[in-house]
Amino acid sequence: MTSVKRRWVPGRPADPQLLIGALRRGAGDPTYRFDRDTRTVWRATHTPDGPVLLRLTPYDALGEIDAEAWGPGAAWALDGVPELLGDSDSWEGFEPQHDVLAHAARRFAYFRVPKTRAVFEAMAAAGIEQVVTGKEAFRAWRVLIKTYGEPAPGPAELFVPPTPEQWRLIPSWMWLRAGVDGKRSRVVITAATRAKALERTLALTDSTEVERALRSLPGVGVWTAAEVRQRAHGDADAFSFADYHVSRNVSYALTGEELDDDATAELIEPYRGHRYRVQRLLELAGPGHPRYGPRMSLPTHTPGATHHLR
Repeated sequence: MTSVKRRWVPGRPADPQLLIGALRRGAGDPTYRFDRDTRTVWRATHTPDGPVLLRLTPYDALGEIDAEAWGPGAAWALDGVPELLGDSDSWEGFEPQHDVLAHAARRFAYFRVPKTRAVFEAMAAAGIEQVVTGKEAFRAWRVLIKTYGEPAPGPAELFVPPTPEQWRLIPSWMWLRAGVDGKRSRVVITAATRAKALERTLALTDSTEVERALRSLPGVGVWTAAEVRQRAHGDADAFSFADYHVSRNVSYALTGEELDDDATAELIEPYRGHRYRVQRLLELAGPGHPRYGPRMSLPTHTPGATHHLR
């Protein structure tokens, strides 16, 4: 299969692994491959034109990114490389008021929030991740992608995620076998029935309208909507409230105290417009607070609890 190539000159260092590392669902995600030595990223995804395999290789000395794509979605994927690597993101108005954040901002000065333009794909992954630990969610994603996805076009042995129609056809017993309960699978299936409407949220310019549209789906709360906005829309303000760890990590990094969502919201209010940037910079900088035990989930974060709807 022949490929299509383009070269992008971003005018800034653009390490694909740094920029889109948060998009990968664990080291075993079958839709991604990271080559450590070359800093190359391989990404398999669906586009409006069909499946695609995208390879991004940085050449820092030249200030260039080589992009190569295979499959029917090649042109669409190549057109989106600048946004995927954060070119639509801006640090304008971001002024760190905490030393640890200022240090992280200097250390990762070339970080930009990526934009995949793949809303349903982000919603499917976020729905699977509700309530449970990352390890459980990553396993479920891996099982379902390898079982119901399709081999990606091109030379990498990756898988393209299922289409919305394919997600809808997954039998209930297979969801359970993958470790996904009925509440979470219903989020994905419901989103699959409204996939076209989800993609249309990319045309909205007001992040409040985007969140409202995403949360109109049953089972989608503040956390799930934020996860989608971070990834698909490149929203630098989409902080992960209602997460068991994020508010505690961020508040501890900034103040030395573990605070709940309400207190953390007040703490980071001066960074409105950049609250996810705060979150991600601190994640890149290192652990937010010492861990005293294994990761766990809160039963009050289930989609059935309205005030903790994820």
